[in-house]
Amino acid sequence: MKVTETKIPGVLIIDTDVFGDHRGYFTETYSKPKYEKMGIDVEFVQDNMSFSAQEGTLRGLHWQNPPYAQSKLVSCTKGRVIDVAVDIRKGSPTFGQWVSVELSEDNHRQFFIPQGFAHGFLTLTPNVEFRYKVDNVYNKESEGGMRYDDPTVNVDWGTLLEGLEPVLSEKDENGPALEESDNRFVYGVNS
Repeated sequence: MKVTETKIPGVLIIDTDVFGDHRGYFTETYSKPKYEKMGIDVEFVQDNMSFSAQEGTLRGLHWQNPPYAQSKLVSCTKGRVIDVAVDIRKGSPTFGQWVSVELSEDNHRQFFIPQGFAHGFLTLTPNVEFRYKVDNVYNKESEGGMRYDDPTVNVDWGTLLEGLEPVLSEKDENGPALEESDNRFVYGVNS
């Protein structure tokens, strides 16, 4: 397994070892002892999966506020996505900065996003299956979100969106800017 540190400490790109032959392949998607050695020392308690039928579907940018904050280990098991994490921890030296990575069924890559980050992804193919391991249960009252196109954050969603309108939920289409969001993360206090 190869682990790549990103420009934001704690946000990691993981390339799993893939063993293939004429029958297909095998890859280990999670092993607590191995991931702890990489610095991912969280207790995953829930697995989620989403399906997006259309290319250009944009989900995000979302988070759960404390005390239901979630770290996420995400991967794309069918299709291709651009996955994004935005540091929303007030007072953080990297506040408002973002990291992106391409995840696909072919590269078997994973993205680890700690608590205190907004998360979202854009589908680059139709029929995308996306998986999340999270370290806290979902709580509707703790939901937070921001606009995918907040100009103060300026996430580069790639050339796919040039001249195109993304496929968004009503919630994501009408989301607030980061500064106006219900963001309860404070660097060094609860993240």
